[in-house]
Amino acid sequence: MKTTGITALTDVMERLRNPETGCPWDIVQTFETIAPYTIEEAYEVADAIQSGDMEHVKEELGDLLLQVVFHARMAEEQGLFNFDDVAAGVAAKMVSRHPHVFGDENAETPSDVVSLWEDQKDKEKAKKPKVNQSILDDVPLALPAIMRAQKLQKRAARVGFEWENAVDVLDKLEEEIAELREAIGSKGAEEIHEEIGDMMFCVVNFGRMLDVDCEQSLRDTNDKFKRRFNGIEDELKLKNKQFSEVDLEELEEIWQAQKIKERV
Repeated sequence: MKTTGITALTDVMERLRNPETGCPWDIVQTFETIAPYTIEEAYEVADAIQSGDMEHVKEELGDLLLQVVFHARMAEEQGLFNFDDVAAGVAAKMVSRHPHVFGDENAETPSDVVSLWEDQKDKEKAKKPKVNQSILDDVPLALPAIMRAQKLQKRAARVGFEWENAVDVLDKLEEEIAELREAIGSKGAEEIHEEIGDMMFCVVNFGRMLDVDCEQSLRDTNDKFKRRFNGIEDELKLKNKQFSEVDLEELEEIWQAQKIKERV
């Protein structure tokens, strides 16, 4: 019988975790010690996708899959579940969450699909024991702050805790900026810390109401900043200059020139 890729991978992980003949590092790992690597690998997949290099994407997807297999193997050793259980569980979930494909529901637009998805999630939660006391409790703490903010806001909006119009959030943003200015004036470090957080939360909320993925929006802006700053470095090299030899006005001129180049 031909060995499939996933069978080969689960066999490799079983060998690595073997208490007697496995890898000393892999043997001592736990769910807690592996979790940071899982998060890191997910980000590396996103970076690979951003680069457009499909070979890199394939490699990083493999690294992320390895994390799933690692966690599943540790669970199997404890008699909890195995990789097949994980795969079967998510397959069943996909069938349940897509009643317009596997059932009698209708969904003609992506928006319709999102509504059905959320409805199915609510039905699934209603069948589970009432562990969480708040609709916000199961928003993961480990999410990046911007992504977590949007998920918290989205959950609250689903029960009516929401601005009527996105533009109303701009008034709130101006209020937060004024409070930040006041905190800066009083030089209160804790107040400044809090008000910057409030201002950022408000910006994220505004973006969410306009259907902007703020996490990706900021990632794109980070990339743009890096690209333009690299342009400044290249320009200084052409002029045989160091940063210490130019003032902020000249740096700004080069920055603006980089912006113009991108628009051409």
